[in-house]
Amino acid sequence: MNIILLGPQGCGKGTQSAMIAKEFGLCEVSVGELLRKEADKKTRRGKHVKAILAQGHLVPTEITVQILRDFLKDNACNEGVILDGFPRTLDQAEALDSILNIHAVIELKLSDAESVRRLSARTQCKEGHIYGLNKTPKKKGVCDADGDMLFVRDDDKPEAIRERLAIYHDETEPLLEYYRPRNIVHSVDASAAPEHVFSSVRRILEELADELGSV
Repeated sequence: MNIILLGPQGCGKGTQSAMIAKEFGLCEVSVGELLRKEADKKTRRGKHVKAILAQGHLVPTEITVQILRDFLKDNACNEGVILDGFPRTLDQAEALDSILNIHAVIELKLSDAESVRRLSARTQCKEGHIYGLNKTPKKKGVCDADGDMLFVRDDDKPEAIRERLAIYHDETEPLLEYYRPRNIVHSVDASAAPEHVFSSVRRILEELADELGSV
């Protein structure tokens, strides 16, 4: 099954994506992480992506879709995928339809105030290990996994956060209406602890798995 996670910044898409992937054997695809890895490359495309992310803007659809297409081509995802951070706009959703058949869209609902509170406390290492309010490193400022120093991403700084939330409400939230006629949209309160959020998500996906298994 192919799943999309939608929700504002700080709602826990990455955490839920990892838990879903492990529980259901899906291929976890964090498009945001794919873009950040692309930005670390010294290629012309990588430098272009890095400049866009630093400004808190969305990477153009044609670039994002090509990066996602390259990933799917290079990785076996036989049980399906869980998409974290994509699509974000209507044209991305339409482009995605040409790549994958989407079986469910999970909306992780979170207020702007809670989003800002969570993001303000978020740090990560260069390998992408993320820490925040619900997960703190054993040693302040140092990654538990690899010992690298933690830092605040450019797109988690105050001005970028406000711009990203505005973009989400204007461009991404309307995608719920794009998918709603297919009867595949489900909403979950993301303000609770991650394990409680996952419990709600798991119930939805277990029912979906049963439905797909009977087709």
